[in-house]
Amino acid sequence: MWKTPWFRWGAVLGFALGGFFDGILLHQILQWHHLLSLVPGIDDLRMQVLWDGWFHALMYVIALAGLAGLWRLHRRGTGQWGWPLVGAVLVGFGLWHVVDTLLSHWLLQIHRIRVDSDDPLLWDLLWLALFGLAPLALGLRLRRHGGGPGLQGTAAMLALLALTSGAGAWALVPPAQTGFATVVFHPGAGPREVFAALDALDARLVWSDRAMGVVVVAVPEERRWGFYRHGALLVSGAGVPAGCFNWSRI
Repeated sequence: MWKTPWFRWGAVLGFALGGFFDGILLHQILQWHHLLSLVPGIDDLRMQVLWDGWFHALMYVIALAGLAGLWRLHRRGTGQWGWPLVGAVLVGFGLWHVVDTLLSHWLLQIHRIRVDSDDPLLWDLLWLALFGLAPLALGLRLRRHGGGPGLQGTAAMLALLALTSGAGAWALVPPAQTGFATVVFHPGAGPREVFAALDALDARLVWSDRAMGVVVVAVPEERRWGFYRHGALLVSGAGVPAGCFNWSRI
């Protein structure tokens, strides 16, 4: 099975999509954990977000490798582009969750599905069953039995490209705004620099951590980009790319 190139590259793409799914849903939307939530000494939110960013960057690399492998097969006119390919992607998706559970949750213990739960093992097992074992079993079934006619090679590649691009783009979409923005400043920024930024943008402080490295402010959306000129690494609702460039200061 793994010796078949189209199946291998489809599984690689599914593996990356599994990582995107976890990162977007668990790190950003539900905020149940970060990549290194349980690593001693890494309790700074800025560092947690930074490592989440590196994780997403790795998933981009893996996804591009999978797409490139499938594209080469398409150019050669080989491969199975219907339900068997969907099965390969599902196998990779399920394998991501199996590997994540065994390695990250239980062996390395760098995070759990819900780090604030009284019974984290229950959540680990539930997540493994729903998003690991079930997609893996379904994918293997589709791989063996086909499941009917599928897409042609070009249409299948376009669908996979759209799916992968959509997963990556979803990570850039900010949550619905409520008039507040969360601003993460560069390490070393002190209260004086933070208050200077607030004064310059006529923003009102709502909450801050002890070191004032992470603050929640009330500020109109059109002025949020201004925080990037005052040492911000990330500003919710202001677009991610500028904040990604500013991470290079760490």
